[in-house]
Amino acid sequence: MSLTDAERLPHVEAVLNYIAPSAEKPWSYTFDPPPGVERISAKYENHTLRIHDLRPAAAALSLDEEGFLLVPHRSAVRDFYDDAEVRTAYYPEIAELVSRQSGAVHVLVFDHTIRRRVEGTEDRTAGAPRQPVPRVHNDYTVSSGPQRVRDICGEDADELLRRRFSIINVWRPIRGPLEDSPLAICDARSIPLEDFVATDLIYHDRTGEIYNVRFNPAHRWFYAPRMSRDEALMFRCYDSATDGRARFVAHTAFEDPMTPQVVIPRESIEVRALAFYS
Repeated sequence: MSLTDAERLPHVEAVLNYIAPSAEKPWSYTFDPPPGVERISAKYENHTLRIHDLRPAAAALSLDEEGFLLVPHRSAVRDFYDDAEVRTAYYPEIAELVSRQSGAVHVLVFDHTIRRRVEGTEDRTAGAPRQPVPRVHNDYTVSSGPQRVRDICGEDADELLRRRFSIINVWRPIRGPLEDSPLAICDARSIPLEDFVATDLIYHDRTGEIYNVRFNPAHRWFYAPRMSRDEALMFRCYDSATDGRARFVAHTAFEDPMTPQVVIPRESIEVRALAFYS
């Protein structure tokens, strides 16, 4: 079974938050903005959609087609909250995994984010853990994907940008089975480029760019229920190729209606990697 047979897959119905139409380019501050300025300028609309269980189709998934994979992956990391252990042990594990699954000849893991949900807390609240993001988005754009290579690789960037490259996110629970605020992911084949809305992401020292996403009923959504610590979702945030393969994979945290009333709050880690091809 492939994701093309989505209607045959088990599913839940859940609310996803899409960006509302706006005449100006939206922005989001990563810190408390100046007085009188909204932290997030965009407004969002709720849409109830089917989110299908991808597990029965997992063996048929492809980074080039759907843009994501569910893979078994047991990590040797004992404490994902130990930054040094993550960098010295987990980064090499993820580099090897990305190379093996994507065919990249060179992989550079460049950052990671730990998220630990605290009820009623917004993401990027000072003094609080990073929170799941309950808005449909993608982490890089046509412009900010190559810029990330320039930011990280310095004088080597021009040479590296002559190759095809991807930015790949590897996401997993720190504790499982994960039932709280799981990650929904959109089949890249179902979302045209015009549905992505470039949005400024404002830091203290620079302005990046991400995509929010406009609603389209053609979008096909999936998730892996009750993910364990020994599983990972891999998905493309960017690909430089324009030959029809998956380039951008929209994703969002969502409230699964099957979540028990008493549940362990979500704890997850996501790692981002540059993958360069021959």
